[in-house]
Amino acid sequence: MTEQTPLTCVLGFVRAIEAGGGAAEVDRFLAEDFTLVEAPHVLAPEGSTRSREQVLAGAEQSRQVVSHQRFDVRRTTCEGSRVVLEVDWSATLLMDLRYWDAGETIRARTTSVFEVRDGRIASQDSYDCYFTGDADTE
Repeated sequence: MTEQTPLTCVLGFVRAIEAGGGAAEVDRFLAEDFTLVEAPHVLAPEGSTRSREQVLAGAEQSRQVVSHQRFDVRRTTCEGSRVVLEVDWSATLLMDLRYWDAGETIRARTTSVFEVRDGRIASQDSYDCYFTGDADTE
C-alpha cells in the first residue's frame, strides 16, 4: 500500500463532498484540530472561522441546502504539505438564498489553501467568489 500524498488527501476530501458526503464521509480526511477560515464573500460578508466539529455539522446540513455539488479543478499547486486548489464550484439549490431561488444553480470560483499533516487536512483557508445576477451567465 502506498502512502497518500497531500494532494491525493485533498482531492479525496473534495470528491467526498462532491459525492454528497456528510460528516461520516468527510471526517476521515480532517485532523482533530482542523480549522476552516473563509474570507468574506457574498454569503458570509464577515467571513468565518469554523472548527472541525462545525465543519462536520455543516457537511450534514449541506444536504438540505444543495445537491449535485461539482468541483471542476482548474489548477493544483503543491509545496511540501501545502496544497492549493483553484476550482469552479457549482451546486443545485434546495432552498432559497439571498441571490438565488431553490432549483437554481449556484456557482463560485474558489481558491483554497490546505495544510496536510500526517495524512489528514489540518487547515483550509478559502477564498470564494460567487457569481450573482448578470455575472451568472456566460
